[in-house]
Amino acid sequence: MCGSFAHCVLRLAPGTRFSASVAVWSLVGCLLLLHLYSNIHHKDGEGEEVQLRLSSHPQLRELQQVEEEENIRIPPPKGKRSPRAAKRRPKRSSTVIDEFLDENSQLRHIFFPGKKRAIGPMKAGNDSYYYYPGRIWMDTDGNPIQAHGGGILYDKKSRTYYWYGEYKDGPTYHAHKRGAARVDVIGVGCYSSKDLWTWKNEGIVLAAVETNETHDLAKSNVLERPKVIYNDKTGKYVMWMHIDDANYTKAAVGVAISDTPDGPFDYLGSQRPHGCDSRDMTVFKDDDGVAYLIYSSEDNSELHIGPLTEDYLNVTSIMKRILVGQHREAPSLFKHQGTYYMITSGCTGWAPNEALAHAAESILGPWETMGNPCVGGNKVFRLATFFAQSTFVLPLPGYHGSFIFMADRWNPADLRDSRYVWLPLIVAGPADQPLEHNFEFPLWSRVSIYWHKKWKLPQGWSGFK
Repeated sequence: MCGSFAHCVLRLAPGTRFSASVAVWSLVGCLLLLHLYSNIHHKDGEGEEVQLRLSSHPQLRELQQVEEEENIRIPPPKGKRSPRAAKRRPKRSSTVIDEFLDENSQLRHIFFPGKKRAIGPMKAGNDSYYYYPGRIWMDTDGNPIQAHGGGILYDKKSRTYYWYGEYKDGPTYHAHKRGAARVDVIGVGCYSSKDLWTWKNEGIVLAAVETNETHDLAKSNVLERPKVIYNDKTGKYVMWMHIDDANYTKAAVGVAISDTPDGPFDYLGSQRPHGCDSRDMTVFKDDDGVAYLIYSSEDNSELHIGPLTEDYLNVTSIMKRILVGQHREAPSLFKHQGTYYMITSGCTGWAPNEALAHAAESILGPWETMGNPCVGGNKVFRLATFFAQSTFVLPLPGYHGSFIFMADRWNPADLRDSRYVWLPLIVAGPADQPLEHNFEFPLWSRVSIYWHKKWKLPQGWSGFK
C-alpha cells in the first residue's frame, strides 16, 4: 500500500514524462485504497480490541487452546456388523462414519465414552465445573438429561437458564424397513440451571397426546428441535418446533405458549410456513425484539428466513431464500457486533458431517459462507464436527465475543443415549479464508469452535446477563 499521496503520485521512473492525467488517476487510486483501508480498519478495530482482550484474559486463552485426538485407525472386520452399517457399505473399505453408525464397532468407545457421568450434582469441596463432550450428562436427580436438538432460554425475571429439548427416553425403532431410526414422541423436556452446569429436571413441559392418533403430538409422529423465546409485549413464552409424520411428509412447524418458562405449554397447532415445507428449524430473537423463523425447505436444498408477527405466534408475509442449493440444515444463529452469524450442518441423516459458518450484515441476507469453524481434534474430528450436529449457540454473558456451541452427538442405535457436545465458540481475529462467492476476505471476524476433551467456564463467571 502507498505510504503517502506524494509518494504514490510523484515516484516515477527516470525519464518518464509526468502528465496531469497520470497524477489525477494516481490520486484517485490512492484515495480509493485509503478509503478501503480506513473502512476495514474501522470495521475490524473493535474486533481487534476484542481479540486483544480475549488473549489477555488467562481463562479465555485456555478456552482457545486446542487438543488433538489420537489418530483413528479403522479396525479390520471382526464379527457381525450391524444392518445399519451394512446398508451404508458398498463395495469399498469401511470409513470412520461407517464405524460411527455401527453399534458393533470396535471404535464405539471413542464416539460414545463409557458410563461415567460428565456433569451433574457436585461433590462437596469440588469447585470445578468441567464439561466432558460426548459423555453422559446427568440432572440433579442423577438421571441422564433428555434435551436433544433443543436450545436455551435465559429468563431475566428469575435469573435462570432453561434448557429445552426432545425427550427421547424410549426404545429406538424403525417405522418401516427404509425408515430412519426414531423414538415415539414423549414430549419436550425442560431443565433449569443457575450456572449452566447443574441442571434440575422441570419435567415434560409439552407432552405427547395419547388418545388422538390424528393429533400433531401423537406418539407416532415427529417432534424435533424445540426452541423457546420470550415475548416482552405479551408476557408469553413461545415455543416453535418441527412437526412431522413418521414418513417426514408433513414438514411443518408447530407453536405452543406458556405463562411461565417451566410450562406447561399449550399447543396451538401447526402450519407450513409461507406455504413451504419446513424441517430442521430454529427461532432467533433480535436486539430490537423482532423474532425470526429459520428453516430448511425445498427438500432441504435451501434455508428460508422471515420475521414472526409481533406476538411470535405466526409468520409474516416476508420471507427470503438463503444458501440456495447448498443443502444445509440444523441452523443455529447468533449475533456479534452487529453481524449475524450462523452454523449449519450438511444433510446426511444421523451421520455426522462438516459444519459451516455463515455471516451476514442483514439477517435477511445476503448470507456468505465462511468455511468450517472447527479447530483441533485432528482432521477427522473437524470434518465430522466432532461427531456432532449443531443445535444452538449461547452467548457467554460478561465475555465479549465468547459463546457456547451446543451440538448433539446422535446415537441412531439407541437415540435415548445420544450425547451432548458443548464447546467454546469465539468470534475474534481476521478471517483466514476468502468468502465463497466473491473470493474476497470478509470484513467480519473469524468464527472458531475449539475442541476440548474437558473444559470449564472462565473463573469468576457469574452466569447472569
